[in-house]
Amino acid sequence: MANTSDIRNGLCIRYNHDIFKIIEFLHVKPGKGPAFVRTKLKSVTTGKVIDNTFSAGHKIEDVRVETHKFQYLYPEGDQFHFMNVEDYNQITINKAAIENPGLMKEGEVVTVIINSEDEMPLSVEMPASVILEVTATEPGIKGNTATNATKPATVETGASIMVPLFINEGDKIKIETAKGTYKERVKA
Repeated sequence: MANTSDIRNGLCIRYNHDIFKIIEFLHVKPGKGPAFVRTKLKSVTTGKVIDNTFSAGHKIEDVRVETHKFQYLYPEGDQFHFMNVEDYNQITINKAAIENPGLMKEGEVVTVIINSEDEMPLSVEMPASVILEVTATEPGIKGNTATNATKPATVETGASIMVPLFINEGDKIKIETAKGTYKERVKA
């Protein structure tokens, strides 16, 4: 058992009969009244994000987790297949446990969070950004970089992303995986 002073980003806790990962927290000490901790929790089973406030000193049940590197192999319906890069064991993970699965290309190495108690995979963390090739978009217009206008583009994984007007088919772009947004064009 832990308490609110042990809260940190990435901590997994058992709350409301589910396992949640703390993605954001703020210790608040108002001038009047007791201190509390405002948190943003993400369910590792459903991906749902909720806001919650714990009073100071509140007991929380932390869940011991391990992280392992896995290589993404292929999708099969709502299941995604991964291979452990150390011992080559394969696992399947439900689509709901993956943030932005449309940005994951085959061969990508990701971090899988596994519950130490029952060896069940909880969630998949992708790298902060990925580099993908644009496979379809309207032609770029030269000199159209002064405005922040964007257009839709399809990348090699099939995901659709809004990109600046100067991006053309065949360009490689860096995409921020947490938000699924364009970051920059990558020179070859």
